[in-house]
Amino acid sequence: MQKVRKAVFPVAGLGTRFLPATKASPKEMLPIVDKPLIQYAVEEALEAGITDIIFISSRTKRTVEDHFDKAYELETELAGRGKDKVLELVQSIRPAGVNFIYIRQAEALGLGHAVLCAKPVVGNEPFAVILADDLIDARPAVMRQMADQYNYYQCSILGVQQVAPEETASYGIVDVSPLADSVSRVNAIVEKPKPEVAPSTLGVVGRYILTPRIFHHIEHLKPGAGGELQLTDAIAALLQEQQVLAYAFEGIRYDCGSKLGYLQATVEYAMKHPEVSDEFAAYLKDRFC
Repeated sequence: MQKVRKAVFPVAGLGTRFLPATKASPKEMLPIVDKPLIQYAVEEALEAGITDIIFISSRTKRTVEDHFDKAYELETELAGRGKDKVLELVQSIRPAGVNFIYIRQAEALGLGHAVLCAKPVVGNEPFAVILADDLIDARPAVMRQMADQYNYYQCSILGVQQVAPEETASYGIVDVSPLADSVSRVNAIVEKPKPEVAPSTLGVVGRYILTPRIFHHIEHLKPGAGGELQLTDAIAALLQEQQVLAYAFEGIRYDCGSKLGYLQATVEYAMKHPEVSDEFAAYLKDRFC
């Protein structure tokens, strides 16, 4: 039985919806209170037992690499000032026993192409794909939930949730048959269908566990709109030879690729933050009540 040890994080996108904030800094580095989105995503992977963190980045994403690198000057300064708690916090960003691997995607050719870039590192193993701008508040973490399902079923699994009918054109939408609690067999998957032709309102939301066979199908894709390789199309091809499951995870998702979702996540996480929650709640009450 193979376990999921590797996770791919596509972080090469331009983040155009957050310009000008993302002109020089990637959207994955946007903070939710005091941690960037990408750190929440990596922590989710670590909770699932993943040991190899694979970033698919571009030449403009050095800040992601710097964030997970060792900061000698900062750590020396904190140690010299006796700020042990802050030092421990900084050092925890890069825990021992975890490999951080960076692969540059020369051209932004779609999510499918970004995943394909990881093939030399993933090899013949199952792997996770996590999109950092889908921030999911869940206990246990969603990827841990999905890894548990993979350990049982040993096949590709897609994280899904119900979306509004008018929003199907923003998601990969699946047609499914129930299999067990929260688990369904995927019969078909369609990329961003219009509401009138969508097979359901069950959307894939930035969490995948895939078998290595997916690479074969990405390699044989024909580029779609904008010359991009769609991961959804490769999963549709994979369905013809392997079982693929949909997992309706437990947790609250915030679409931090949109300004509204990002602001909602900031408020909700601030309301739970041990340092600021009480004062922030008092501010909101005073401001809006």
